[in-house]
Amino acid sequence: MNIYAIRAIYCFEMARTWRTLMQSVVSPVISTSLYFIVFGTTIGSRIQYVNGISYGAFIVPGLIMLSLLTQSISNASFGIYFPRFTGTIYELLSAPVSYIEIVIGYVGAASTKSVMLGLIILATAHLFVPVQINHPGFMLLFLLLTAFTFALFGFIIGVWADNFEKLQFVPLLIITPLTFLGGSFYSIDMLPAFWRTVALFNPVVYLVNGFRWSFQAETQVNIRICLGVTFSCLALFIGIVAWIFKTGYRLKS
Repeated sequence: MNIYAIRAIYCFEMARTWRTLMQSVVSPVISTSLYFIVFGTTIGSRIQYVNGISYGAFIVPGLIMLSLLTQSISNASFGIYFPRFTGTIYELLSAPVSYIEIVIGYVGAASTKSVMLGLIILATAHLFVPVQINHPGFMLLFLLLTAFTFALFGFIIGVWADNFEKLQFVPLLIITPLTFLGGSFYSIDMLPAFWRTVALFNPVVYLVNGFRWSFQAETQVNIRICLGVTFSCLALFIGIVAWIFKTGYRLKS
């Protein structure tokens, strides 16, 4: 494996983050802070505790997961789409760089950005509510696993999209609604029996609850099932990426 090729792609993508710091970091942090303010003052004044945890602390994992999913997908999708848009993808495909190295470079950079953002949001949350992390090792592991998994998903979207509108379609119209309906701001135990059953078909429910367990040692879904769903998504996206490079789907179009 050519470590220099991976480092070149990785460093190039990370450099883009520092050039667009307002868009990449500051804007998501401000948006998340507004969620704390709005939900903390409106819903938090009516629902003070959820499962014995203050409402403000309860929504912290969900808010981090919301930013983590959207930013992982957006960073990776734009990272691979832009070379296709400008035509520089042909230089990369003709270079002595393997497909694995390309994926590691782009997905690794997107994951790093998302994890950094998640940790910054976690630090920001301490300004609003007392946050306790019961399983910090698992929290960091789950953060990395989720970021890498959905950066792979973003890479797939970046290959599939043929314009900037499609690039934003999945994060805005699919991932964000699924995250809002996935228990980010409420416990799924609050839902009526029918809607709770429907919610269990939403994969984001397992991501949010798995991540919440690392903070509060409490979850509405078995932690093993949460990990199983996460690894299943990872395996699915790895399989799709492998198929893309095997067939050359849209990479050369």
